[in-house]
Amino acid sequence: MIQPDFSKGLVPAIIQDYFTNNVLMLGYMNEEALSKTADEKKVTFFSRSKNRLWTKGETSGNYLLVKSIEVDCDKDTLLIKAAPQGPTCHKGNDTCFGEQKNESNDLSFLQNTISNRKENPKEGSYTNELLNNLNKAAQKVGEEAVELVIEAKDNNEELFLNEAADLMYHYLVLLTAKDYKLDDVIQVLKKRHS
Repeated sequence: MIQPDFSKGLVPAIIQDYFTNNVLMLGYMNEEALSKTADEKKVTFFSRSKNRLWTKGETSGNYLLVKSIEVDCDKDTLLIKAAPQGPTCHKGNDTCFGEQKNESNDLSFLQNTISNRKENPKEGSYTNELLNNLNKAAQKVGEEAVELVIEAKDNNEELFLNEAADLMYHYLVLLTAKDYKLDDVIQVLKKRHS
């Protein structure tokens, strides 16, 4: 890792959620805080109010587990991607910028729910029924695709969007049943694009 320039004192550290890409908070680090963060894989700041090192979550248990540390081009700001272990803000909010919830704006929430169901099966679950029957999951993708095509010919927005949601759900179940993730498909698309 390239070291930031600490010659002017503390450097700002932007903390970003590794999974959602939302900015969680901003803190400051000195060389010792960065070293502890890198070694322990828990975000540690230099607290200006406490005048000491402070590991986020040391009292609440809401740690920020480090996934990556980057230094900007001027070597005077850090970007740390982390997995939050609870609310980030001391006021109980998901982020220190309370106007937003720390939710993904992509399909990872649904993919995570389906993956969780695969790892922790629930009796009577439709998702588990599909995950345990690859033929049925594949058949449902085909059925939902046909239903979406039919609704695309009409002008009923609600029916069209519901069929699109059904297709997306069944498609993600099929991917999960085959032990793939949406990211695997995205990588194929990126290769095609280049």
